Amino acid sequence: MTHPASRPEATVSPTPTRRSAPESQQTRMLLLATAGFMICFWAWALISPLGSTYAADLGLSAFQQALLVATPVVVGSLGRIPVGALTDRLGARVMFPIVSALTIVPVLFVGLVANSLALLLVGGFFLGIGGTSFAVGVPFVNSWFAPERRGLAIGVFGAGMGGTAISAFSTVQLADHLGHRVPFLIVAAVLAAYAVVARIMLRESPNRPAAAAGSILGRAVTTFRRPDALALSLLYAVGFGGFVAFSVYLPTYLTNTYGLDHGDAALRTAGFVVLAVLMRPVGGALSDRVGAVPVLVTCYLLAAGLAALAAAKLQLLPAGTVAFLGLAAMLGAISGAVFALVAKLVEPAAVGAVTGIVGAAGGLGGFIPPLLMGILYGATGGYGIGLLLLALMSLLCGVFTWWRFASGRTTRRTATA
Repeated sequence: MTHPASRPEATVSPTPTRRSAPESQQTRMLLLATAGFMICFWAWALISPLGSTYAADLGLSAFQQALLVATPVVVGSLGRIPVGALTDRLGARVMFPIVSALTIVPVLFVGLVANSLALLLVGGFFLGIGGTSFAVGVPFVNSWFAPERRGLAIGVFGAGMGGTAISAFSTVQLADHLGHRVPFLIVAAVLAAYAVVARIMLRESPNRPAAAAGSILGRAVTTFRRPDALALSLLYAVGFGGFVAFSVYLPTYLTNTYGLDHGDAALRTAGFVVLAVLMRPVGGALSDRVGAVPVLVTCYLLAAGLAALAAAKLQLLPAGTVAFLGLAAMLGAISGAVFALVAKLVEPAAVGAVTGIVGAAGGLGGFIPPLLMGILYGATGGYGIGLLLLALMSLLCGVFTWWRFASGRTTRRTATA
């Protein structure tokens, strides 16, 4: 049997000539997009670090707390579908300022108005607008870089999910020392500043493809019919979905399982997020070098073993910490490798639409596990079953990746610029 690394992941059609852009300009656009994604993700993750505080103040059950921290994921996931299609049509120079500005409204609502579970759920739902920024940045970055550099470039952009770490590091500390409203006011101000900067400084790539004809709904339906989009969605739902689930629910898990206080749990979650963020560009770079398929297979199998280890409820130091940090590294690398594969399999004019579908699957993959964890904890007093399910899904994804992509079943149907 031929090893996946030695098999082509896509059949490359002749490509049109690319117009070169100065490397300094490519880097500047990448950094601006990454900053925007990080700021929007910072806003998206504001509720999670305060989940235990809201639970204590409002007397929430385990399920209600899980629902509260997971709710922003809904719009942040499903909203990526229309936002990705709109980005193909309007460009990131238009969409980044719009997404950033719209996110300000729910940030201020949650921080200044919401004082009940119902209002927090409403605010958290619309806070998910910040999560749609992912579908703006991927096609933008994809158009600026040559195919052989896209894995690393999109991985660097994806590191903007480190906004979750900023929230984990700062939200509880700012709220405790300066008042509950302060972190929300700071994030609203940063979002407003970025919306202005993005409108002034972002430039579309000279290689940005023309958007395909047809309505946004029609393009979404066409994209759903692509076998590669559905397969990639499954992989991202487990990889990035696992990261999202841990980033929003790990503070609650650590508090309930190990008795950590809210601040300590938030800081440990930030460490998990930082490692996952750092590994995302590593996954993309490795995919550029050896291929996305072997990277994905290896990382899924390792994630399965680490999730099974975490399910054993070992002592937090050192075994539990090793298991969760190992999971962070694998989930981050998987997230980077999946979009390296997207860049290889999808024609540039459809990257935004496919990113919307795949990104939505990843976000929804992070919505269900916290709810399941809350239900399991309420029923059994532990989280072992949930972690074993993650181990099983990771194992199945590793096998599916080998079968679906290493066997030469997938070919790119149209040219890549």
